[in-house]
Amino acid sequence: MEDHTVYVGVANEAISHAWQTNPSISANLLKDSNVYSSNPPHTNSIITAGSSKLRKTPATLVSLDGQSDAINRVRQLIAKVAKTNASVLILGESGTGKEIVAREIHRYSLRCNNTFVPVNCGAIPSELMESELFGHEKGAFTGALNSRPGRFEMAESGTLFLDEIGDMSLDMQVKLLRVLQERTFERVGSNKTQVADVRILAATHRRLEERIRANQFREDLYYRLNVFPIEMPPLRSRKEDLPVLINALILDLSHVRDAIVLSDDALDALMAYEWPGNIRELSNVIERLCILYPGEIVTADMLPEKFHGFASGYFLHPPVQLEFTAPRRVSNPQAATAAATATPISPNMPTNVNNEITSSHCTPQQLLAKVRLAADGVDLKNFLADLEKDLLQQALDKSEGVVAQAAKLLGLGRTTLVEKLRKYGMQRLA
Repeated sequence: MEDHTVYVGVANEAISHAWQTNPSISANLLKDSNVYSSNPPHTNSIITAGSSKLRKTPATLVSLDGQSDAINRVRQLIAKVAKTNASVLILGESGTGKEIVAREIHRYSLRCNNTFVPVNCGAIPSELMESELFGHEKGAFTGALNSRPGRFEMAESGTLFLDEIGDMSLDMQVKLLRVLQERTFERVGSNKTQVADVRILAATHRRLEERIRANQFREDLYYRLNVFPIEMPPLRSRKEDLPVLINALILDLSHVRDAIVLSDDALDALMAYEWPGNIRELSNVIERLCILYPGEIVTADMLPEKFHGFASGYFLHPPVQLEFTAPRRVSNPQAATAAATATPISPNMPTNVNNEITSSHCTPQQLLAKVRLAADGVDLKNFLADLEKDLLQQALDKSEGVVAQAAKLLGLGRTTLVEKLRKYGMQRLA
């Protein structure tokens, strides 16, 4: 298995390098005292520093892992704003990790020893939002059998995270704006004024400027929240971070099941995908693979169907220039006959004295354009297998058995080539 454990090690080094090259926050990222909750993002659970549900794993920072310019910028902004009391508006598409940014800001803030309280404004009915945020007294409305503190009280001296703020009703926006301006509030059904000593972080996937123009969001509340904006980049704009992100997710899941290893062609397919669901979608895909193939090497054909259109190497490498000759070892004589008769030679393709195509300027696309099916058909599976084996052997011969060099000739990753050699029982030297 030594050929397949390299990827995890390389990704681990990349993760270590990521934090080593960001000294302004690297020390904090490794502190034992501040760790994330095991609760999934976008819940309304309250996290305190003493919670027994807290844990520390590589995947807790997964959406902030990587070394792309975009994510480095986000980490720099977090480091600059964390120690202040400024309101922060976190923008970005769904699934990019906006709540992780909020937790990081709280984690490095002067309020880190107090409570972080998230509330999803889009998940709570508008008629209940006032009671949810400010609390209520017993008998304040039908069903209010007991007094109950609101989220502002729960977040006292800590951080209140208003997720999906763009979905809050206009009536509730007016009440929130008043609290942010005056730093005081009253429970529903009470005339007792309480001081709101909380830091406000807000997030949304919506374009608030557009909602302001559509009279769906208050402009004055927008400017009150948008003191320090941070925009989380979509995953498609930071694909160079994918190997590190994938590795962090695999390592996290390895605590409950055997880790998988992605082959090069599988990684190529994941790199080519656009990831409309961002980190959340990536996390779901990796978890699914870990459930289906625990402890196995996952190749491109084992990925979910939506990835099957992304051929290995096609999107990441230029077209591979190949020399082509008829297969030297064919297990099916009929396939050999079909191959010889169904591939006419183009006048534009240089040939040798044996009428074989040998020019390195002949691309696979040119060859495929000339292939014609024989009149009596062909055993396609055997024909393609024999063709692949012949090209593998030619690459090994030209590289004198050095697998890394042969893989380069074929435009494959070393791990992918090793798997193909094992599949066909072919020998390799190194």
